[in-house]
This record gives sequence, C-alpha cells and structure tokens, in this order.
Amino acid sequence: MGASPLEGNAMIDLRFLWVPLVGVLVSNVGANLAPERGDPSTERPAVIVVVGAAGSPEYGAQFVKWARLWEQACLKGGAKFAAIGLDEDEQTNDCARLQQTLAVESQQTSAALWLVLLGHGTFDGRTAKFNLRGPDLSADDLAEWLKPVIRPLVVINTASSSAPFLSILSGPQRVIITATKSGYEQNYTRFGEYLAGEIAEPKADLDKDGQTSLLEAFLTASKRVDEFYLAAGLLATERALLDDNGDGLGTRADWFRGVRPVQKAEEGAALDGYQAHQIHLVHSEAEKKIPPELRAKRDRLELDVLALRDSKDKLTEEEYFSKLENMLYDIAQIYEQAGQTEDSLK
Repeated sequence: MGASPLEGNAMIDLRFLWVPLVGVLVSNVGANLAPERGDPSTERPAVIVVVGAAGSPEYGAQFVKWARLWEQACLKGGAKFAAIGLDEDEQTNDCARLQQTLAVESQQTSAALWLVLLGHGTFDGRTAKFNLRGPDLSADDLAEWLKPVIRPLVVINTASSSAPFLSILSGPQRVIITATKSGYEQNYTRFGEYLAGEIAEPKADLDKDGQTSLLEAFLTASKRVDEFYLAAGLLATERALLDDNGDGLGTRADWFRGVRPVQKAEEGAALDGYQAHQIHLVHSEAEKKIPPELRAKRDRLELDVLALRDSKDKLTEEEYFSKLENMLYDIAQIYEQAGQTEDSLK
C-alpha cells in the first residue's frame, strides 16, 4: 500500500503471458460497458459538464477554464458536449436544467454518458450537495434522476465535500469519482483542475497503449494534487476516490501500483479500476479501427481475464492456465476478425 500510482505497469504480467499464447498485445481500451444495442457505429459518448455557483470571480474563472478543457477533449474524441452554468444568466435554475438534460440523455445505448460537476460542495453531516445557481443539487436527487439511465455511466464530482455522492450513486456499469474521501473535506479542491488537464493528455497514458483511460487520468491527477500540497508545505485536504465495482466504498490512487489495484475489495466484490481503465474519451488510431461491437466483446473478455487472475490462488496451475489460454485465444480471434473487417473496407 502507499506506492506511487505511477510505479510499475499493472498489465505487464498479463501481457507477458498474452504474447506467446496468441501473438497479440492487448489494447486495454474501450468505452462500452454494456451490450451493444441499435447501430453502435453511430453512437457517441455524451459529456455533460455542469459549472456550479462560483462564489467569487476568482473561482468562477477557474471553473470555466476547466470546462473548456473538457470541451476540447470532447472535440478531440468526437464526443457530444453539453454545458450547464456557462451562460451569464444569474437568475437561471441550473438544477432544473440538469434534470431536463439528463432526461434527454437517458435513452438506451451502449455509448457512455459522462456527468462532470465543477464547483463547490457542502455537507451538513447528513446531506451532501453540489452548489448551483438556484437550488443546489443533492446526491439523493441526482440518484433519483439517474435511475432511468440504462447506458454506461460516469459521474465525476470534483467539488469539496463530494465523497457522499460516491456511496449514493455507486452501482453496476457505473464509474463514480469524487474529489474527496469524506464529506468533511470541505476546503476548495484542485482535483478538478488536474483531471480536466489529464483526461486527454498523452503523457498520462501510463500503460503506453496510445491513449489515456479514465483510470489513468484519475491516477495522474491524484498524483498532481499530492505534489501541489507537498510543494506548498500544506497538509492535504482532499483525497480523491474512484468506484467502479458497485460496492460504494471507492479506492484512493495510492492503493494502485501502476494501473493495477492492490487492495482487497470487501465481500468478494471485484477490484476498483478495471472498468475505468476500459473507458477513454479519446481513442487511439488503432482502437478506432476496431468495430464497436467487437470492442465491447473484447472488453468483456478482458474483464474475465482480470477476474481469473484475481482468483488464481483458488485454482490449480493447470486449471488457471487452461482457462487463461481459452480466453486469450478468444481475444486473439477478435483482433483477427477486426483486421479482416478493416481489410474489407480498404
């Protein structure tokens, strides 16, 4: 525990086995966490960025800057972008606008829906809220509005006191990220600034597969937060959490080595980070050539491989390698089929 999140390479042992068995290096990517529906080739992820009440012009300028970084990343990755809170109408009810926007984006699709909250938050010991122009947004209200969403979901709350959002919103096929590990971490947070800068940054590609995953952006941004407090000689007042296994507990960046989680989840839950590492806002050129339906199938198989690796100590060596070889063969077939599909389009 406590190792730097940039140390090592989480997939190196898995890829070492992969090469001699199937002759393919796995590209640990993909934005699809659900079965394909409709015409997947026309589906794009949607990113809703909500800029909260500024409180002061200084903070307002920062939040707008971060929102523009998300907009640029969406443009680069071909994702749909919608912003709430960037207009100058101070009398608006942004809470109602967000509810309406989520209702429009709740349709069934395999493309992920991202909700990014940039601003300040509060916690009174019972209820956590995100500060908006007009009524504030509570974690409970957001949970209710997200119930109809039947697509992969990413919620990123970069505000102070954001941790309670994680336990309330956690669930299957969801990645929830908060800037704090407790509702009582109530100081201004810098995590949102660093995450916005890393989400499409090639230097944050820790496993060197040509693209930056949501997990890699989370780990790199968390490291930059730590570096800020260390350089300033201040005690850190924010510790970001990531949850994608549905247990509502979350994992801190210092519980990863490279991109691999090294803590044990409670009650047999899968480890956090695996699904977040399959989500990318900006895909590599190689990844773009894989048809979405094959990518989704590949992603599910990769999760099966990771689950197998985590249960290795419960199997005999023969059972483990037999299962692994079958899974890797299936993945190799997907890459072969993807190559054939690409050739047919030339």
